[in-house]
Amino acid sequence: MKQILKLAHNSGVVSAGEMRSQGIHHEYLRRLCEHGKLVRVGRGLYGLPDADVTVHHGLAQAGKAVPKGVICLLSALRFHEIGTQVPHEVWVAIDRRAARPRASHPRMKIARFSGKSLSEGIDEHKIEGVPVKIYNPAKTVADSFKYRNKIGLDVALEALREVIRERRCNIDDLWRYAKICRVTRIMRPYMEAIV
Repeated sequence: MKQILKLAHNSGVVSAGEMRSQGIHHEYLRRLCEHGKLVRVGRGLYGLPDADVTVHHGLAQAGKAVPKGVICLLSALRFHEIGTQVPHEVWVAIDRRAARPRASHPRMKIARFSGKSLSEGIDEHKIEGVPVKIYNPAKTVADSFKYRNKIGLDVALEALREVIRERRCNIDDLWRYAKICRVTRIMRPYMEAIV
């Protein structure tokens, strides 16, 4: 039990899968919850009852629940403080052939990516002690244009205007990710108008 609590202090959120991989039976998690030392924060996810919860708590939970996933689109825009969108669920990119995550908390919106579109532009951030993969601002803007029919063209345009005006990324990075996401023809007229 001490080992579980030590892990919870270090990483903020522990999962039943992590415990199994370290040879610790999940029954200890249940006992710690009964004694009030841990609280269940999602399916197979446990945290400390007095833990400091940040605004990005959902991202930390999603990062733990879907370790191979990458925070994308509206959630990445919100994390980088780009635009005015406040998503009601966490947007997570996974491989197009990967199984859908079974986690029920936090609510997640799954986007299927493949190849370089999935693997390029990833930054790793520590949120509440949990390593979370999030796309950088330039990649997020390119993804917004790729998924403009799902999130809205106005959201993509707002993000593009903001990253260029506030110099959050350079034009070369935007073009690089636009090529990877195959949206150069769509983005070109808007970029020419803004720049």
